[in-house]
Amino acid sequence: MRPARFRSLAAAAALAVAALLATAAPAVQAAPAGALAAPDIPLANVKAHLTQLQSIATANGGNRAHGRTGYKASIDYVKAKLDAAGYTTALQQFTSGGATGYNLIADWPGGDPNQVLMAGSHLDSVTSGAGINDNGSGSAAVLETALAVSRAQLAPAKHLRFAWWGAEELGLVGSKYYVNNLASTERAKLAGYLNFDMIGSPNPGYFVYDDDPVIEQTFKDYYAGLSIPTEIETEGDGRSDHAPFKNAGVPVGGLFSGADYTKTSAQAQKWGGTAGQAFDRCYHSSCDTTSNINDAALDRNSDAVAHAVWTLSAGTVTPPSGTVFSNTADVSVPDNGAAVTSSVSVTGRTGNAPAALKVGVDIRHTYRGDLVVDLLAPDGTAYRLKSSSSSDSADNVIATYTVNASSETANGTWKLQVRDVAAQDTGYINSWQLTF
Repeated sequence: MRPARFRSLAAAAALAVAALLATAAPAVQAAPAGALAAPDIPLANVKAHLTQLQSIATANGGNRAHGRTGYKASIDYVKAKLDAAGYTTALQQFTSGGATGYNLIADWPGGDPNQVLMAGSHLDSVTSGAGINDNGSGSAAVLETALAVSRAQLAPAKHLRFAWWGAEELGLVGSKYYVNNLASTERAKLAGYLNFDMIGSPNPGYFVYDDDPVIEQTFKDYYAGLSIPTEIETEGDGRSDHAPFKNAGVPVGGLFSGADYTKTSAQAQKWGGTAGQAFDRCYHSSCDTTSNINDAALDRNSDAVAHAVWTLSAGTVTPPSGTVFSNTADVSVPDNGAAVTSSVSVTGRTGNAPAALKVGVDIRHTYRGDLVVDLLAPDGTAYRLKSSSSSDSADNVIATYTVNASSETANGTWKLQVRDVAAQDTGYINSWQLTF
């Protein structure tokens, strides 16, 4: 995972990119009842990949960083495994810092080519170490899940694609290159992207991305079955390879076990481990070796990777019945200014709004952490959808929220209220909708 960044001041440029990539992607939907269960991913297999990545680093100056021989050897190792397993693989080259970088893309045959589910991780390390947790752990789990697909000869409804990104540590260079060079028609086929960056931290937490609600719930359901509580991932939001996909409107999700943030007493009580200590004390350091892995976390998270791939690629369910009321008119959100609203008039309903009112929001903004988003009922009651956060550095708010609005009369004028509470970044309400 790359280090935290300062917010971008290039608001106009970022909005231009957002507009360019605004082709709507098909929403991820949960698997139908009766979908095949994912196999257990053998921990020994995942750790064997980590041993190989460690050996590659050791033989190549102690790291697997972009532009170094250790990175290319890592790519070659993963590609050989996938080629032998029946994947169609492709190396995508790019240049960063005067050095050639590589993304590895692997497609499993079959599935609907217009519904592509991707899972990926960055394969490069920093120059100071072998990068076994960051991010050998995610890379190995994705690789072993791909090999499990081959062993099972899985025939999912969606097309499966796996990816290993280069130069993530230099600013998501490889994944940005991939997304930016996809034709708009190909971007529109991406039904979802799952990201796995650091999933074996030695003092682990169990964090789930809260971007796409279906992907998020898929992971939460898996951990609920293990009686393991989860928390929403905030430390790495916008700092890993899901960000370019999210900015292009692709539904994203993923897992994270923590980097250099400190585990709290409450988290240690919940998950075990050591309070007052970083989730990974070897983050971006020379001690990020094969001894810097928590086996239990790596095992559980690897199984969760497979669970999500099997579940989310299995097909679609019938969308929930109901009437959609929407507003697609753009409304500018002033920088560090007064709140603005966009209205939807609901008519023809009887009684009160549902207890699970779905609020779909598409706000284009160059620093989503600046935004406070509320749903206003016809009587003026405010329901908070999103609070501001100085650490939420990603672009755009593209999400579906569930609101218990059962105390509100359904008919009337509902409003989406958005306020930008900090300076330097701008955006607009692109569209929003209510599903009754």
